[in-house]
Amino acid sequence: MTITDTSTKPSVPPRTSVLQLASRYGTAVALLLLIVVNIAITPNFLSWQTLNVNLTQVATIVIVATGMTLVIATGGIDLSVGSLMAIAGAIAPMIFLGTIIPIDNTALAVGLAFLIPVIVAMLFGWFNGILVTRFAIQPIVATLVLFIAGRGIAQVMTNGNLQVFKNPAFQFIAMGHIAGIPAQVVLMIAITILAYCLIRFTTIGRQIIAVGGNEKAARLTGIPVRRIKTLVYVISGALSGIPGLVVVARNSASDANLVGMGMELDAIAAVAVGGSLLTGGRANIFGTLLGAFVIQLVRYTLLANGVPDAAALVVKAGLIIVAVFIQQRADRS
Repeated sequence: MTITDTSTKPSVPPRTSVLQLASRYGTAVALLLLIVVNIAITPNFLSWQTLNVNLTQVATIVIVATGMTLVIATGGIDLSVGSLMAIAGAIAPMIFLGTIIPIDNTALAVGLAFLIPVIVAMLFGWFNGILVTRFAIQPIVATLVLFIAGRGIAQVMTNGNLQVFKNPAFQFIAMGHIAGIPAQVVLMIAITILAYCLIRFTTIGRQIIAVGGNEKAARLTGIPVRRIKTLVYVISGALSGIPGLVVVARNSASDANLVGMGMELDAIAAVAVGGSLLTGGRANIFGTLLGAFVIQLVRYTLLANGVPDAAALVVKAGLIIVAVFIQQRADRS
């Protein structure tokens, strides 16, 4: 009579690789390290003025990067965000300064200056979406059209001239405070929370992730793929137009040559560093928020310690490479 050992060995859960931990928590760790380094080497880093500067500078990056996160979650990309900022920033002063149509009612003029530029930016986002969905053009090529032409449109509208203005009602979006917090920071927080709720709790959010994860499977399950992809470009357009208003309001001037310049890199870097897959299928909104803070603190650290701004471009490019490398290796492990 043979006795069979029926005892089973306890299953050992697979170890989480270092790369997986880096993919999950690397952004938060990098942000903490940047804060510690700045406390050690940057004069007056813990002052309210420094905090205010960084918060107001990062707000526009976060807002644009939030829209970029939704686009990238569907497997796309939007290179036109900086140009749409320039267009929105060019239109707004033209409205309340009466360049287009004289408007005697100041409140109406300011209200339209907030509304119309964002609507125009949304229409350009819709144009991007149509190129991607109806004409099956690769997103990087489709949005390259407005990346090139959009800034030219803004320059034509303003004849290449700098629009200088002083309008406290309009400039509240950048210079005002709500409960002691800068208005643009409140706007950033509200948009981030809304985007998180969209992805986390709504059917549209789940459809965005499904389209990016497997577009063919999403189509077979009845998800309106074209509509979803067009929608994210429209949202990205709106979230490019709003920061365009913030920038010109903060500068008290609109310069179509400079507004939004390089924002494409900042937004993509924030999304990549924040943990969202650049191939689609994942949207980490709060990761994007942390990624934007990392990008801003890198820039601030370099400038505050006498390093030229051009060096920040190299560092940001390096951050994108490292983030993408970690994501790819973590997914394979």
